[in-house]
Order: sequence, then C-alpha cells, then structure tokens
Amino acid sequence: MKEPTFTITELSRDFDITPRTIRYYEHQGLLFPQRAGQQRIYTKRDRTRLKLALRGKRLGLSLAEIKDLIGMYNTARDQTPQLASFLAALTKRKASLEQQREDIEAVLAEINGFEEQCRRILGSDDSPQGGSQRAA
Repeated sequence: MKEPTFTITELSRDFDITPRTIRYYEHQGLLFPQRAGQQRIYTKRDRTRLKLALRGKRLGLSLAEIKDLIGMYNTARDQTPQLASFLAALTKRKASLEQQREDIEAVLAEINGFEEQCRRILGSDDSPQGGSQRAA
C-alpha cells in the first residue's frame, strides 16, 4: 500500500496557512518534499513535521528551537533528550510570557491611575473641556 502524499495546496488548506509559509519552512530545512517536475510532493512525515512546526510557533518557540526538537525526534530512539529539551524550551517561553504579563499589569495599573486622575480633574471643573476655554 502506497503512503499518502500531499500537495502544497492541500497542506496550506488543511493548516490554514499560505503556500509561501510552507515554502519558507522548506527553505529553513523543516520540510523535505519530493519533486515531480515543478510540483512539490509532501509525505506523511512532512505533514507531521509541518504540524509540529506550527504547534511550536504557537507556543512561541523559535524556528531554530523547533528544528532542533524535530531533528531530535527523527534520530532518537530514546525520547528523554527530546523531552528534556522541549521542557527547557517551554520553561523559557513560560518565563518570558510571565514577564510580559507582569509588564502588562504594571502598564495597566499606570493607565488606571492616569484615568482616575483625569476623571478627578474633569469632575472638579464646570465645563466639559476642563475649564481651559471659558467665555470672555
């Protein structure tokens, strides 16, 4: 029984990405399609690699990290090194996101303070423009 193959159009439709994105991942060494003339033919293995790459991008991993993890998956019989690397990448990404969350919370607190200050100032004046344009 022959292994299923996919065209670039099928993969782009299945994963809701552009063919250009798929070609970029190919250029980066994440995918290795066969060629039939000008047409790219992707195997089930390529499809899985693309799925893993897109999942890694969603997690915020760099293409270099994704490539390393996928490469380990293909060569290792023991998944321990791959899982340890994946865990390290996740831990790093989680720390980055937590720092971003703290930064966002700090900025939101500042914005809330400025909003309150502006409302107090506007509430103490009679005119809607804060009293700066009173009639002469």
